[in-house]
Amino acid sequence: MIAMETEHEWPPHRPTLTLPPPPRPTPLEPVGPPPARSARRTMIGAAVAALLTAGVLVVLPQTRIGVGHDAPPPAPGPVARALTAVGAGAPAAAADLTALIADRRAWVRVHPSDDASWAVLGSAYLGRGLRSADSSYYPRAEWALRRSLAVRPAAKGNADAQLGLAALANARHDYGAARAVAEEVRRRDPRRWTVYPVLIDAYTGLGDLKGAGGAVEKLLDLRGGPVALAEAGAVYRERGWREDAAALLAQAAAYATTPVQKADVLRQLGDLAWDRGEPEEALAQYSAALRTDPGGAAALAGRARAELALGRTGAARRDYAAAVARQPRPEYLLELGELYESLGLGADARAQYARLRARAASDEGHGVRDTLVLGRFEADHGAPESAVERLRAEWRRAPSAAVGDALGWALYRAGDAEEGLAFARAAAEKGGRSALFSYHRGVLEREVGQYGAARRDLEEALRTNPYFSPLLAVKAREVLEGLGEPPEGGPKDVYGSAPDTPKPRKRG
Repeated sequence: MIAMETEHEWPPHRPTLTLPPPPRPTPLEPVGPPPARSARRTMIGAAVAALLTAGVLVVLPQTRIGVGHDAPPPAPGPVARALTAVGAGAPAAAADLTALIADRRAWVRVHPSDDASWAVLGSAYLGRGLRSADSSYYPRAEWALRRSLAVRPAAKGNADAQLGLAALANARHDYGAARAVAEEVRRRDPRRWTVYPVLIDAYTGLGDLKGAGGAVEKLLDLRGGPVALAEAGAVYRERGWREDAAALLAQAAAYATTPVQKADVLRQLGDLAWDRGEPEEALAQYSAALRTDPGGAAALAGRARAELALGRTGAARRDYAAAVARQPRPEYLLELGELYESLGLGADARAQYARLRARAASDEGHGVRDTLVLGRFEADHGAPESAVERLRAEWRRAPSAAVGDALGWALYRAGDAEEGLAFARAAAEKGGRSALFSYHRGVLEREVGQYGAARRDLEEALRTNPYFSPLLAVKAREVLEGLGEPPEGGPKDVYGSAPDTPKPRKRG
């Protein structure tokens, strides 16, 4: 592990991090950025260290007879690469994870009392599920992690299996359970660095950005390097501090030690450029990520968004189709369906929406709650009342900005714009910043007669990212045009509703 010194404080506005030039890591140094935030963590660093020091896996090949000591050792194989990534909480190639799973399965058949190997196996299953968006790996991950705890309980120090279960809970969007387990581990061992990335995911999913910021600060104190930099960048992005996030992610990319790790950070830089409404820059980052790791479905989906914004519809359709073939995530299926719908291809759109429902049902069978994406889908393309019911329950469990925005929009679509606006504004108060959120608020404000505020938010949506949705960006322009120019002399109240002539209310 590379030790780096960082001087920083959790800032109200801008971070100040000073890092030395990247050192040259050895093949075993567990350094690297985390995977995508929707499903990020396989954190069992101490278990990996135990395996390495105990000699259970021979990670570095021995020098061959007759080869001088100055000759560099061969590159580590797939099992070693995956083990290093798992120990660092970093992404790994699917083939490497498959090799690690086979290796550990064979080992525990002969050594069933090796709790560390059971924990490695469980986290490798989780990583394989995340990499392929195949939630059928999650029950296998849980089984192996619980076997590890059966061999050596948490009370006897098996924090690695506990953190594996917490990471699994994050992957299943059960952020409350993840927080409870990770906080228990932190109480026993507050200097265990692997607990903080899990906590960051859990706090972010629960809408607790203050908690996520504190966990980032502690992680930077304990760890440094690309894992901590990427974590901080993701939290800054969530807060809307996009320039700060870009600076940290650029440093994380410079420190990455494997192609898969670097590609993941490049993909996150593409997401940031997309948030800012810069499709050319986003396209460059996504393309760089795909050159570094051609198997990245998230970068493919991102490149499709950028291509669509630049008018390259054919390329966008091909990239979206390839992305959902590799990782049929419900959010990608929704995006592809809306692309087809924007092109007037209703049958193709309905086919993707049917796949979305089937995928969400499959995920539910494996313990995953796809409530947020299902709520967004049902609000615009299905049953808004069902979306309200789902999202109210999710708000009680995890009151994040994303859930608040989705619930507000679903309430509007179900006919209750006033309550919907309250949730949309709650999402903004929680730090939610996106063109989609601004669009939703603007339409809700228009619906309740707050026309000045509606203009401001619709203009903000289009200023932030004029390409934010193939369906809704067009509607944002239409609604804004329908509101007309603001009256002379400015609004008479904070919302700007009094001087305006009431406009007809139509759904946006």
